[in-house]
Amino acid sequence: MKTSYNGKLARINLSTGEIKVEQLDMELATKFIGGRGLGTKILYDEGVATVDPLSADNKLVYITGPMTGTASPTSGRYMVVTKSPLTGMIASSNSGGVWGAKLKYAGWDALIVEGKASEWTYINVVDDKIELLSAKDYVGLMSEEADEKLKEAHPGCNVLNIGPAGEHQSLLAAIMNDKDRAAGRSGVGAVMGSKNLKAITVTATAKVIEPFDADKLKEATKACNAKIRENGVTGGGLPTYGTAVLVNIINNTGSFPTKNWQESYYDKADDISGETLKDTYLVKHAACHRCPIACGRVIKVGDKVVGGPEYEPLWAYGGNCGLHDLNAIDEANMWCNEYGLDAISTPCTIAAAMELYEKGYIKEDECDGIPLTWGSSEAIVEWTKRMGEGKLPLAKLMANGSYRLCEHYGHPEFSMSVKKQEMPAYDARGIQGIGITYATSNRGGCHVRGYLISPEVLGLPEQLDRTTTEGKAQWCKIFQDLTAVIDSMGLCLFSSFALGAPEYTALLNAGTGTNYTPEELLTVGERIYNIERLFNKAAGMKPEDDRLPKRLTEEPISDGPSKGQVSQIHVTLPQYYEVRGWENAFPTKETLERLGLSE
Repeated sequence: MKTSYNGKLARINLSTGEIKVEQLDMELATKFIGGRGLGTKILYDEGVATVDPLSADNKLVYITGPMTGTASPTSGRYMVVTKSPLTGMIASSNSGGVWGAKLKYAGWDALIVEGKASEWTYINVVDDKIELLSAKDYVGLMSEEADEKLKEAHPGCNVLNIGPAGEHQSLLAAIMNDKDRAAGRSGVGAVMGSKNLKAITVTATAKVIEPFDADKLKEATKACNAKIRENGVTGGGLPTYGTAVLVNIINNTGSFPTKNWQESYYDKADDISGETLKDTYLVKHAACHRCPIACGRVIKVGDKVVGGPEYEPLWAYGGNCGLHDLNAIDEANMWCNEYGLDAISTPCTIAAAMELYEKGYIKEDECDGIPLTWGSSEAIVEWTKRMGEGKLPLAKLMANGSYRLCEHYGHPEFSMSVKKQEMPAYDARGIQGIGITYATSNRGGCHVRGYLISPEVLGLPEQLDRTTTEGKAQWCKIFQDLTAVIDSMGLCLFSSFALGAPEYTALLNAGTGTNYTPEELLTVGERIYNIERLFNKAAGMKPEDDRLPKRLTEEPISDGPSKGQVSQIHVTLPQYYEVRGWENAFPTKETLERLGLSE
């Protein structure tokens, strides 16, 4: 039967050099789809939850979805699934660009990387041939230079690599592909570095993935593209201004965290907005594989043309560090990409360090000539570079994230994180639903595991009152389950502004030959969310890990449109466990039986 799965994966042992071809378990693929879902199931079944994340026993799964590389809109996504060294829990970090589609075109659904190479190595994939090669000539190089040199060695390839931050195993290290696309969160780059794995190059002859039913996929794709074009966000705001269109929108709700979340409204927000970025530094728009949205920005930083900042780093380096110097933010974001650092956690850690400095816990002599003062352009650029290099004592601390930094100075409450991962750019005091998403995210502080900003702020698929708790637990579950489906299919979350379960069902059925109803597909998403939670339980997660920082529950917003509000997580969390069928943060026996799972 024709299907958009390739039907095979490679298991690569870096310790022994053994490379084995395995057949894709189609029964598991049907139950967990691919990408995030299937990657987590593989690691859970192989006992990875209990290993040291930076040991040779951890595994890295680079995995596509069944729709990756197809004609479906936004079909360029892949996932890196592993045990996170930052959180100690499941990591599944998503990236776009072209690399994932090329891996699929080369004939692979996934690469499972095990062990640790005795010296720096890279994996070279050319269609069905896989080899391990010496990376000694590429170690120490910035991400972009490594990308360019590997392309010289393998003309026509696409490159995934780590920068210096991954090499020294910063817990904030990202994995970069196609120069400026990032599997950014949870420290996945550190796991790659711990294995002495510098890069994976992919060269593919094929340029198309044959689906189960080409006519039905063409029909479904046409309908989806029309909805994407007609939608105000995917057809208007995102193409015109990129994700940075959100700067003024979120600030106007009074939910734009400022100075490490001490405030939530920034009077200089427009200086760092998508509108200002477009008028000043924008060179052109950029799109990932088969993406009709093209939200990527290409900008000028000095005499270099580079990928521009998304909304999150604009906020994190900007308002969260008390800064409105767009040029400095652009440069700091560029260094995140070059060193291979998470562009959310890195600036959030700098913001936490600024509060520690402001309150006298970090001393002047620890700053090595560059004080961590609010609003300092020099500080955000130079401390990003220092974190990337990981040599100075304070920089080494900061390179492991805000939680460990703040804990070191005796004030973990200054870390605006969940499960030791920094929260993104939406204040849960002013937007109640996103708080339950943060608290219950399986990979720590995260907005893209259930983007309730869509209904609470943007009014999609319907407008919810952001200040109330009513119905938010149910909405959170639905969004989390749907997102798990999208991530596992190999599509971009941004498509969900315009599309819903019926559209994703039509795409998946046409691609793979499955016969899901929309309701059944959401149940698959629920199964994925629950297997992630089982992984975390096995990894040692405790019920109290589903929490928000005290600042959000005990310190009301001081000014702006959301003045006086705190997060009502004490109301929404019990409701959420009830709608999930969980007790004390974990699935009940009945829930597991209903979903066909077992511990």
